[in-house]
Amino acid sequence: MDIRIQKIIEGLFCLEDMREVYRGALPTGLSPDEEAALGAKLGELEGLVGEIRAGTGRPRVTQLAGGIALRTREETAINIQPIQAGGRLTPEARKALALWGDGYSVCDACRAPFRLDRITKPPLAAFHEDLAAFVGMDRARVVPGARRGFQAVTSALVGREDWVLLSSLGHYTEYLAVEQAGGSVHEIPADDRRVVTAEAAAERLDTLVRELGKPPALVMCDHFDYRDANEHDVRGVARAAHQYDAPFLYNGAYTVGVMPVDGKALGADFVVGSGHKSMAAPAPSGVLATTDEYAERVFRTTRIAGDLTGRTFGAKEVELLGCTLMGGTVVAMMASFPAVRERTAHWDGEVAKSNYFVDRLLEIEGSACISEYPRKHAVSKVDTTGSFDTVAKTHKRRGFFLQDELSKRGIVGVFAGATRAWKLSTYGLSWRRVEYLADAYQEIAEKYGLAVAGA
Repeated sequence: MDIRIQKIIEGLFCLEDMREVYRGALPTGLSPDEEAALGAKLGELEGLVGEIRAGTGRPRVTQLAGGIALRTREETAINIQPIQAGGRLTPEARKALALWGDGYSVCDACRAPFRLDRITKPPLAAFHEDLAAFVGMDRARVVPGARRGFQAVTSALVGREDWVLLSSLGHYTEYLAVEQAGGSVHEIPADDRRVVTAEAAAERLDTLVRELGKPPALVMCDHFDYRDANEHDVRGVARAAHQYDAPFLYNGAYTVGVMPVDGKALGADFVVGSGHKSMAAPAPSGVLATTDEYAERVFRTTRIAGDLTGRTFGAKEVELLGCTLMGGTVVAMMASFPAVRERTAHWDGEVAKSNYFVDRLLEIEGSACISEYPRKHAVSKVDTTGSFDTVAKTHKRRGFFLQDELSKRGIVGVFAGATRAWKLSTYGLSWRRVEYLADAYQEIAEKYGLAVAGA
């Protein structure tokens, strides 16, 4: 690791120690002891700045309190882990975390009716309106991850005698949300391309409605699934659901925040997105948006009262258990939002980089793309059983040899030992980095005697 990265981190820590002096001081100013403490830290910071300029020094901090390691993979390597690429924080989000990380910081100026979406300082009320417009819906709330969006909708719409139609490639949290609500699950089969079509959804609905005697309480489908990142006909599935007056939930965990999404144009009654997966936000965070038609159900306010005290709880929303994201999580999500909104306009470029890398990987004889090809997403699942796995069979490190070679070149994110089927994401990487990544895989292939087209 470049020593300057280490020294920048130590500088950040030093600045935090300087902040802490003020956090313990009187509002009237620093005491002599506090001035001395601040001066000592300032001297330390000046020394660190000198070391950053010179690129010299030795590591003085190797872990955080409690034995927590320093996480520097985003500074020291190219990270192609699919679930992390779209969740890298923007500089604005990191700054927001530094200043708003205290637990209930966003409640500084909270006033009646004591709701997160009504707070104006910081401008959370406006942010909620912007989120709804961003995904083409009427109303939106922030939630602790996409899974809690599924949970809120199933809690409001699904009862113990109800059934829900899901994609057979749906995320496990969709199933769990239905289970928690007490409903049952039925699935839309994928075709031999591992794609869910409108025809399959319509056929499955017709069959199940006849068998079960009633329509589903809800239909859910991922736009791009988490297994292969294949694109599914969500518009057609929504149309099939509406033939039976069933509401449709669009799972945009891998789309909202990285590509344009217009929920109403897609026929969605609910749009769910993941902040920490695709919106450059800290975990856990996400968005749940809906139309005016369903807003009063999924965002219903409490009516319960204590039988002894008569206590009531105002405008708190039942499915959300009141407020959802507090402190640094929601403010960092909000701080990233301008950049997130802008980057969705460049989705075609991200797909082009994805296809460039996959094309280069396929030049290595024996490699294949499991996902749809050409790619329509920055996440891809590939198969190197016929290439890198042939090396693993005789290498003393077995499948770990590939991770070793990638690590030497500053590439991380592939699961350790994976040389058969594995996933990666090129999202957010510059062309320079994508080219470096593709070159690295071809260099490793050539090192171990694998044929590379055009080499």
